[in-house]
Amino acid sequence: MSESKAIIIERLTGSVNGAGKSDFDLNPSLWLEGQEIKEADLKSAAVLVPLVERPEGLTVLLTKRTDHLHNHAGQISFPGGRVEPEDENAIETALRETHEEIGVGREHIEIIAEIDTYRTGTGYRITPVVGFVSPEYILQIDEFEVAEVFEVPLSFLMNPTNHHRRSAVYKGIERHFYVMPYENRDIWGATAGMLVALHARIAGPDVAE
Repeated sequence: MSESKAIIIERLTGSVNGAGKSDFDLNPSLWLEGQEIKEADLKSAAVLVPLVERPEGLTVLLTKRTDHLHNHAGQISFPGGRVEPEDENAIETALRETHEEIGVGREHIEIIAEIDTYRTGTGYRITPVVGFVSPEYILQIDEFEVAEVFEVPLSFLMNPTNHHRRSAVYKGIERHFYVMPYENRDIWGATAGMLVALHARIAGPDVAE
């Protein structure tokens, strides 16, 4: 086991902040459909935060959603989706959705931990599940949902100088969010928010090399 992997496991398997993280950290007055967002109204979802064990260092595997989807079209995201009744827990949801979206099976994934739940302004309660992924994984992309799969160095995503705060007006309301520009892509919204939360758990130059 590499030193960086051991450090990540140690830092992610500690206690989790029950308050979780959310879009509302940057937008305390955010509203959903004219109503104050209530915990009971949030839909449960889970995503896999896949850390690929490359010889040159850890990377994060991300997907770009297709442009025709009804929700979050064209956005960069982790593989994942809504919790289904047959899913035993969030880990099962993340593994199932990862296999359905990009074809990576659980035999290539070593689950490490669930981290702080992330609540979105679009009404979801997302559980990020962190796992190490073997570099021998084979992609089988669901072309209806996924336009592209790519990797970003963990060192880039865990560098706070790459965590930019921006704002935009949406439905007449100014909303603030994180953006991580990487090459010709912008990683933003809930995905960037979860990466910032991951950085808070494993911060330090010794975990991304």
